[in-house]
Parts: sequence; C-alpha cells; structure tokens
Amino acid sequence: MTTLHCGRFRLSLDRPLLMGIVNLTPDSFSGDGLTGDVEQAIKHARQQFEAGSDILDIGAESSRPGAIPTSEEDELRRLLPVLKEIADWGVPISVDTYKPVVMRAALEAGATMINDITGMTHPEALSVVAQSDCAVCVMHMQGEPGTMQQTPQYRDVVSEVRSFLVAAAERCREAGIDDKRIVVDPGFGFGKTVDHNLALFSALTVLGVDDFPMLIGVSRKSMLGVITGRPVGERQVASVAAALLAAQKGAKILRVHDVAATRDALTVWAAIEQWEQE
Repeated sequence: MTTLHCGRFRLSLDRPLLMGIVNLTPDSFSGDGLTGDVEQAIKHARQQFEAGSDILDIGAESSRPGAIPTSEEDELRRLLPVLKEIADWGVPISVDTYKPVVMRAALEAGATMINDITGMTHPEALSVVAQSDCAVCVMHMQGEPGTMQQTPQYRDVVSEVRSFLVAAAERCREAGIDDKRIVVDPGFGFGKTVDHNLALFSALTVLGVDDFPMLIGVSRKSMLGVITGRPVGERQVASVAAALLAAQKGAKILRVHDVAATRDALTVWAAIEQWEQE
C-alpha cells in the first residue's frame, strides 16, 4: 500500500509519517498532560504541527500502566474543545479512544482517524468507523491499562501479537472498512515486558500484516528507561534512535513526542539513502 486514506486526506507512505502526540490527560506517563487548559493544549498542538507532524494524535484518557478509566463525559469534555479548534488546520487529526460514543463525537467534530488501543474489539466501534471515511489504527494490548504490566505472559509474543493484528484487520474488513484505511500497531508497552518489546522490535520486518502500514509508538516509554537508565524527561535521544530503527525496519507511521528531532533524523537517513541509490 502506498497511500493511507484518512478521511478527506490521502497520505503518501513513500516515507515514514510522523504522528505528533498531544496529551489532554492529567496523568500522562511522559509528564506532558494538558487537561483543563484548552489554550495551552492548542498551543502545544500548534507546536507539534509546525514541527512537522503529518498527523496529530489527541488523547483525552490516559492509557499508561495503572491508569484509572475515564468516563465518556470527562473524555469528551477534555477532547472536544481542542479538537474543534484544530480540525481545520489542514492536517489529519487522530483521536486515541476505544469508546464508540467518543469515536462518533470525535468524527463529527472533524477527526479523520481513530487510534484504538483495544484493536476494534467492540462491535459498535466497528460500526461507527465503518459508517465514516476515517482511517483506523488497531493496536494489540494484553489485558487493560490498569493491570496490563503486572504479569504479562506469552508463549510466543511475536506470533501471538501478529495473530491478533491479523484478526483485528479482518474484523475491520468484514465490517466494511476498506484496506486503505487500516493501520496496525503491535502495542509496545501494552501488556509486555522489556524482553517482549525487544522481541517484537527485532521482528518488525516479519510482524507486518498483509500490506497494512505499521504504526510504532515507543517514544519516551519505560523500555527505553530500562535500557538507558534515563528518567522519562531525558529519553529524547533514545526515542529518536528507536523511531529511526523502526523506520529502517519498515514502520510507516511513528507516534512521537519529539517531532522536530525525529524529523531531522529521518531527513538525514533519507538523504543518505537517496545518495546511495544515485
């Protein structure tokens, strides 16, 4: 697949796309939550956009390990004022939610992509997305955010995650969602130990499902803290390195906090690749 259909947008996948993170939660693991401050949230979204985001990903419910679920009402209260302000910026807006009610409201407010950590396992969610023209990212998660990191276990993490993504993509197809609208995400850190994450990362080139673009999100995550010994606020270099390696292994969308730094790394890589081909 060379193009992702994302609502009214057609995104070329000839190069890795950058998905800039905009957290509207009070308890983001990365410390960048902006709940309750609409003006500051819009300012941060603008910074992510101007830094070179190809997609902005807005989340109003924390999915960090140990997170407490957020009600539909609170999620919409955080989300909609920001979404309505940025929906006409000319950039695709992804909304990170698994709730059908929130999906429907977000799409009506101008979102053009749904990023679902539960892999579209809710039948009503499938219906909401199928009735729209948005893109959808289906992610693998073992368990749920509140307890997912307590005792994650797999017999074969690579084959089990891939099997889940195959099934999730097929659910989308059966619901009437076109292949060109589907993205898959192995879900780094969502019910996985560091060893599980490393096994998945090493297998990215064989983890793909058909021709669906793969989204990778490891920015500032705890696996990078374990590897480097750095606290969350000092993981920019590790995050950029991981994003670049993911791109080299075939990732088509990189979900990142540090958009400008990641874009610079990808630009250098692209220049070297182009020179080598000439």
